[in-house]
Amino acid sequence: MTTEQQSEHRLQRNLQNRHLQLIAIGGAIGTGLFMGSGKTISLAGPSVLFAYMLIGLVLFFIMRAMGELLLSNLEYKSFTDFTHDLLGPCAGFFVGWTYWFCWVVIGIADIIAITDYVRFWWPDIPLWLPGVICIIVMCTMNLLTVKLFGEMEFWFALIKIIAILALVIVGIYLVFTGFTNPQTGVKASLSHLWAREGGVFPHGISGFFSAFQIAVFACLGMELVGTAAAETKDPYKNLPVAINRIPIRIIVFYILALCVIMTVTPWDMVSPDKSPFVNMFMLIGIPIAASLINLVVLTSAISSANSGMFSTGRMIYGLAQSKSAPGILGKLNKNGVPALGLMYSCIYLVIGIFLLYQQGDIMEAFTIVSTVSSIGFIFVWSMILLSYLKYRKLRPQQHKQSIYKMPGGVIMTWVCLGFLIFVLYLFSRDADTLKGLIAMPVWFLILGICYQFYRKNHKV
Repeated sequence: MTTEQQSEHRLQRNLQNRHLQLIAIGGAIGTGLFMGSGKTISLAGPSVLFAYMLIGLVLFFIMRAMGELLLSNLEYKSFTDFTHDLLGPCAGFFVGWTYWFCWVVIGIADIIAITDYVRFWWPDIPLWLPGVICIIVMCTMNLLTVKLFGEMEFWFALIKIIAILALVIVGIYLVFTGFTNPQTGVKASLSHLWAREGGVFPHGISGFFSAFQIAVFACLGMELVGTAAAETKDPYKNLPVAINRIPIRIIVFYILALCVIMTVTPWDMVSPDKSPFVNMFMLIGIPIAASLINLVVLTSAISSANSGMFSTGRMIYGLAQSKSAPGILGKLNKNGVPALGLMYSCIYLVIGIFLLYQQGDIMEAFTIVSTVSSIGFIFVWSMILLSYLKYRKLRPQQHKQSIYKMPGGVIMTWVCLGFLIFVLYLFSRDADTLKGLIAMPVWFLILGICYQFYRKNHKV
């Protein structure tokens, strides 16, 4: 079989270490950080730092479990494969399609957001045009080669990183120079993190917990390193490095950024409806701060949509390989890209364009959409943990020989599962997130019906 023929039958390992590192970073930095951090700070005050620490720590352990499983068998292209192998075809079917669904939902939200960001500069542009251009360009780029996707995501993530590092540097400078906020008349100080009225937990434990939904949504996408693992060179080296740096990313891109924001502008003076990033740059007299941050957030939305397009195409490929989706969707083009699966996902992204013409409360709809996505991801993360438990039970020798063991093993797996269940309980306490929680069983019902159909007709 020629090299060209082989490329038509398997994904290509053309992603380098720098691609995987930036994909992991880009996946950890969403629009939730840029636009949602003001609301999160107003809900929890300084305790929001602990919320991100806790969620980041749990996600690190989940990614370590995923990493050990993926490296235990390089035939695993993603977590769908090891879920199918360890928990059975039904579990693999549900995980794969749920993950696909979550990224499609996020992609639709991103397409709508991209249109809104573009209209910041050109308010008279037709509603459908930015979304159509974005979908066509990203789909075309993803169809060409996985390396091109890696390059796109590399530069998208780099823009986000530069913006956050600039914020941190500016904030540190303002604190150490004794800057007085002209909007509030308050001097920048580290003591704002504990000395304001109410202390670190100004709204009590309930305020602390109320930040979890936004914090979870902001962290969605860290498992992209697992989706990209099948197409990275030397996964034994690159995957552990990408996963092990997750705590550093959480500290730098979330903890440090939010900490700087609250030291310059006290948490109780941060507007929940405006981006604190814009405010920070405006404080130092940058008149085009709004345009700069709009560009960064636009890039973030494009990056998220691009990552989602990549991920959904690979999920469809994996599902087709396990006969959980029509086989034609798993066919690779000459570049080793699941072209039909990619285009199938793009069809659903077009729905986002039609939603632009619908009337209603966009923010309320976005809250429901973000909750549905978060619940879907929590389900996927839970199945990764359950797969790890089954792996430890069935393949103790493989675990013993593993070069990348999960810290804490079985005990930490149960701790993480308990935490995810607790987060779902928190979702049930808020009216808006409860709507998303109630809506999610409908999706699982649809999947159950589809699974029965495929089991009967395709011998799943």
